[in-house]
Amino acid sequence: MGAEETLKALQAIGFRELYLRKKLSTPSEVSDEKSAKLESHFKSFANCTNCPLHEQRTQVVFGDGNPNSPVVFVGEAPGEEEDKQGKPFVGRAGKYLNKKLKEVLGLEREEVYISNVCKCRPPANRKPTPKEIKACFPYLRKEIEIISPKVICCLGATAGEGVLGKSLPITRVRGQTFPYPYNYKVKVLLTYHPAYILRNPRADKDFTQDMEKLAQLLGL
Repeated sequence: MGAEETLKALQAIGFRELYLRKKLSTPSEVSDEKSAKLESHFKSFANCTNCPLHEQRTQVVFGDGNPNSPVVFVGEAPGEEEDKQGKPFVGRAGKYLNKKLKEVLGLEREEVYISNVCKCRPPANRKPTPKEIKACFPYLRKEIEIISPKVICCLGATAGEGVLGKSLPITRVRGQTFPYPYNYKVKVLLTYHPAYILRNPRADKDFTQDMEKLAQLLGL
């Protein structure tokens, strides 16, 4: 029986209104759609020359991880290893972060999404300038828009400056949350950069506490 015949039959037995349920996308369909959008986004700035950082880079370092992640970790900029491999947080700081993800959140690196405020390595791993952050932030903003996380976890003051648009003293505000300026439903959690903790092991306790708060925000 076709659709028209079915409608007539239902009307004949007393049905006057019909409500059609909208088909919901499956998780795999959502993931595929987000992955495609991210890939298209990355291609759009693979040859970016908007700031001087492009002059010495090996390659643009895109974000990496699960496009369905409820949290996006944001660092400062690629380091030497990241510049070589084209992947964020693959050096010593990345290994420390992976360890904490497993220990505190019970998550593997592949289950979260990790990116940087700046996509090109600054010379000698120096801090990106405000102009470099401003030039590159639209790329991160688009990543966040595509992923639509519950929480953005800023690793270090520079990441916080890029995401929130203002400079904050990380030692005073770590562990605190702020609304994301471009979507107030998204929380921004500030904590130390893993590289800082490797230089200052006493800060490991603070970082662990911040990851515990992140777990609470995510409902883990």
